[in-house]
Amino acid sequence: MGKVRVRFAPSPTGYLHVGGARTALYNYLFAKQNQGTFVLRIEDTDLARSTEESINGVLEGMEFLGLTWDEGPYFQSKRLEYYKEAADKLLAAGRAYRCYCTPEELDQMRKAALERKEDPVYDGRCRHLTEEQRAELEAQGRTSVLRFKADNEGETSFDDLIKGQITFDNKQIDDFVIWKSDGMPTYNFGVVVDDALMEITHVIRGDDHVSNTPKQIQLYHALGYPVPKFAHVPMILGEDRTRLSKRHGATSVTQFRDEGYLPEAMNNYLALLGWSYDDSQTLFSMDELIEKFSLERVSHNPAVFDIQKLQWMNGVYIRDMDIDQLYIRVLAQWQKAGFLSENPSEEEAVKAKAVLKELQSRVKLLNELDEAAYYFFQDEVRYNQAVVEKILFKPGVADILSHLLNELLQLKEFTEENLEPIFKATIEKFDCKLGNIMQPVRVAVTGTNVSPSIYPVLTLVGRARTCQRLRDAVEMIKANEKGE
Repeated sequence: MGKVRVRFAPSPTGYLHVGGARTALYNYLFAKQNQGTFVLRIEDTDLARSTEESINGVLEGMEFLGLTWDEGPYFQSKRLEYYKEAADKLLAAGRAYRCYCTPEELDQMRKAALERKEDPVYDGRCRHLTEEQRAELEAQGRTSVLRFKADNEGETSFDDLIKGQITFDNKQIDDFVIWKSDGMPTYNFGVVVDDALMEITHVIRGDDHVSNTPKQIQLYHALGYPVPKFAHVPMILGEDRTRLSKRHGATSVTQFRDEGYLPEAMNNYLALLGWSYDDSQTLFSMDELIEKFSLERVSHNPAVFDIQKLQWMNGVYIRDMDIDQLYIRVLAQWQKAGFLSENPSEEEAVKAKAVLKELQSRVKLLNELDEAAYYFFQDEVRYNQAVVEKILFKPGVADILSHLLNELLQLKEFTEENLEPIFKATIEKFDCKLGNIMQPVRVAVTGTNVSPSIYPVLTLVGRARTCQRLRDAVEMIKANEKGE
């Protein structure tokens, strides 16, 4: 096999869909594994949809995932001369012709075919127009498209690297349009010209393109181009087994990024949507994916997008991440939340990393760290009222918190080592269980009854904030007792 060249060729729709992201990933892995070239091509011939913003959405998604391309991005809208040259070649060889049929005529043709219970294919009525007939139609002001004169006898076959041998009856292939009346090539024509000129050796794409492949193979032959190898990856479905779409929730890579997913987890999960290495391993670094990925182990069957599994995997990556790296990942969002200054001091950074150390095993998304960490950095506590009523408003809690407040104020050093003896002494003084002390303190200081271990929480919150919150909790309890 010569040098491998693959491409990812999205049509810009404003964002990189997870289906497109998986296709890009598979191409990237295949290229890296074979020391090949990964080409990025933007198929932007739909000028109405291909805005600079929509193109940037695709590039942003790929950059987030770290899928760095070796060549490109190439833009089809800037390559029209290549398509025009290829179209002229087909015209000159008698393999293409101008079609003047109106949309109304094509619609009537389609309806008539359906009434006859036949496939609604173009009937070729413009195939054999004379020069005089063409001139007459143009004199009427009719615009034309260019159609490929398809070979409708025999079969077109190809050996798909994932699905195996696939054969199409050429009678199913009509004279399809290759050049539109707006002066732009159609999808099937543009990709063949580009893939040939860019010397693409392997076309790895979604299996919704299987039906396009025989048309493209005929174009390759007609233009004298070598035919690449094809590999069609399975569709991604939602949990209801329908095609994944916005109604299933987030579908764009940038949406997942904004919700707090890590690129490492996204790449790992996307790789497993249709591919597996063995029956046991589920976590793969990018280097492992490059080493172990193979088209032979890509499934024929559709893959189901399981958001719970992605969240679990993201949580594993957060839990296992080096604290310095995790700090870098949350720095911008914590600055935006007001937890950290624009240029954090060393003291701020040390505290933030200590907080992350306590929280990283308790979240699945980076965004969850904001809610989980706010009480370490802000004066005000957001109390869970149901928890307050259940735990703080129990008889005797105000006395326990008042006692602890006095003890903490007298501590010389507010450290975990010094806190533990105070709590043990308080348990003995009030003759109660540890939970009768810990839970009220936890609610008073964090606003809820779920948090990391209480001693590191208190030391990270700090003496001043801890004591103020205990004071506020006692006042809240007394106000409740008075019915205020």
